[in-house]
Amino acid sequence: MALDDRKKQVLKAIVDDYVSTYEPVGSKSLIERHDFTVSSATLRNEMAELERMGFLEKPHTSAGRIPSDKGYREYVDTLISVDNLTEEEKEEISARIDDSIDDVTSVLRNATNALSEATGFVSLAMSPRLQDSYLTQLKMLMIEPGKALVVVVLSAGVVKDKVVRIPNFLTGEQINRISDAVERKLSGKPLDEITFITLATSAKDAEIPESLLNQVLYEAYTTIKQADKLDVYLEGEHRMLQLPDFSEMGRARDLLGTLSHDGMVAGYVNEMEASERVSGKDPSYMVRIGQEITLEGLEDCSFITTTYKVGDTISGNIGIIGPKRMDYSKVISQINFVRKKLNEDIKRLNE
Repeated sequence: MALDDRKKQVLKAIVDDYVSTYEPVGSKSLIERHDFTVSSATLRNEMAELERMGFLEKPHTSAGRIPSDKGYREYVDTLISVDNLTEEEKEEISARIDDSIDDVTSVLRNATNALSEATGFVSLAMSPRLQDSYLTQLKMLMIEPGKALVVVVLSAGVVKDKVVRIPNFLTGEQINRISDAVERKLSGKPLDEITFITLATSAKDAEIPESLLNQVLYEAYTTIKQADKLDVYLEGEHRMLQLPDFSEMGRARDLLGTLSHDGMVAGYVNEMEASERVSGKDPSYMVRIGQEITLEGLEDCSFITTTYKVGDTISGNIGIIGPKRMDYSKVISQINFVRKKLNEDIKRLNE
């Protein structure tokens, strides 16, 4: 059943007031804070009807009402408009993201920190999905006898490195010959087409004894394949504990317990995105509220994510996890701006 205009106004006012006060909202406070021209009794009737329809809840200890998950959903879908940030807000976020960036990983870390600072909530970023990317550089640098640094650079602008063990008597010049040979033959090759056999074939020109060569190539191969691993960056867990919404020890413990498993969070974001694709939707952002979130420990949260682009076919996700009681319009504006900034910075890095 669709809400009439007055019920929409009442619901919007209650959500706005509850977000700002964290206090159940009564008819008297609605009249004091808003331009309602009807009586307090009429507002009480409207609130009772909204409660009956499932948009409001009435805490046992108060005569006022608070939004239900359904009420928040109606609010997000139909009652808010997403405004642009002020120039000052944009500049502040941009300054945090632009601080010493030289690769995609740095940009993502800075963006995660900037989004958490701006919203006051937990922010997350997931590295690009790299199945469709290709190798651009492979470098192997001698650190000390028996130990080398393997650096993999992908077309998405992502740099991954790993310290590996190598035979003690290999020289720096020899491992440079190996990495140069591999880079010459495999640069531009899609990541999912690189196998150990293609790696070994490409390195034959290095003129290194096969028994030694294979030990080095195995380490290089595992580094290349691990470059496809989805990294998750979380920032701001401590900020959630400062909110009254999570002052109860049980809620805080459940929240932190879930956030400590970043692989679980990443898997859920992937599921969210896959479900949107299956449904044929392509929203600029996705919002999950309360019981819509299937991760245990986030029942009192809202989860908002968006997609940033790395070229035409490669993408990743950024987002926030905060209380259901949030300024959705402001937070969505902040996420949208960070996404736009990420797209621009990553494009510039890849030029």
